[in-house]
Amino acid sequence: MSSFSVGIVGAGAIGRLHADVIAGTDFAAVAGVADPTEAGRAFCRERGLRWFADHHALIAAGGVEALIVATPNQSHLPIGLDAIAHGIPVLIEKPVAVTVAEGEELAAASARAGVPVLVGHHRRYNPIIATARETVQGGGLGRLTTATVLYTFYKHDAYFDLAWRREPGGGPVLINLIHEIDLIRFICGEIAAVQAVTSDRVRGLPVEDTAAVLLELENGALVTVSLSDTAVSPWSWDLSSGELPNYPAQPAPVTSHFLSGTEGSLTLPGLDLWRYDGEKSWFAPISRQALPVTRESPYLRQLRHLRDVVREGATPLIDAADATRTLRATLAVLEAARQRQRQELNYG
Repeated sequence: MSSFSVGIVGAGAIGRLHADVIAGTDFAAVAGVADPTEAGRAFCRERGLRWFADHHALIAAGGVEALIVATPNQSHLPIGLDAIAHGIPVLIEKPVAVTVAEGEELAAASARAGVPVLVGHHRRYNPIIATARETVQGGGLGRLTTATVLYTFYKHDAYFDLAWRREPGGGPVLINLIHEIDLIRFICGEIAAVQAVTSDRVRGLPVEDTAAVLLELENGALVTVSLSDTAVSPWSWDLSSGELPNYPAQPAPVTSHFLSGTEGSLTLPGLDLWRYDGEKSWFAPISRQALPVTRESPYLRQLRHLRDVVREGATPLIDAADATRTLRATLAVLEAARQRQRQELNYG
């Protein structure tokens, strides 16, 4: 069978990561990279890849089975719509769009044309997350009651050299917390309401650096999230999971997620399942079982899934409509903090 031919739009950090993942497989190939910058052109020259000035030229060249869109958020909608118009399935990096209305427009266009739109919430493809979802959804914790998520880390000063990272929309809620919102929805259940408080008191920028979030799930469980990008801490998925090689390994196991239910509790990323062997009582001994998991790159699994969607008609693990729900819940965090009021989510 011929290699799965993928076009990449955007040669920034995430676009290059996708190119590296594709290059490391025996089933896919990069059809070309579209990026108007000289840096993008140089990247293609270094890697021996076909360069295009924009996605229009990449599509017109033909031979593209799917597009990966790794461009600034405001371009996700127009590029996605162009791909749909040409009948080309597309994987768009998160967030699906800038606004809920744009996400809904993209989802509607995908449904009308029958052209799949996947969204790059890559953590869903991590085997650890898949095991956690299976455990929770399968009743392994009984009825889920609470979850606690720690997402605290320190962004170095040079990170803020890009002006947009110092402005509203460039803070950790929309850049980082959206990952956790998606994981909570995927593992624990749909979000019904949001309360939040944000702060910018450490850096004093026009964008938040810290947030405390309370999520009410439709199943009755309550989830708290502590978020800060100005905290010296290893307590985050990025720094504890070993998912990406650009983050250092920790000297000791670190836990970032605590999920609790009426029959047991689970930690992530360690997948430690805590349950009573007999009577349930805080006076009784509790046992720990490390759930088995075979690690594999979520980006590789995502690429393989994209191929299966395109060639075999597999159902997307997360499509534009699903990702728009994640975006809606994430934007509700900022709105709850701005109004200092509980926000109920209406998914329509």
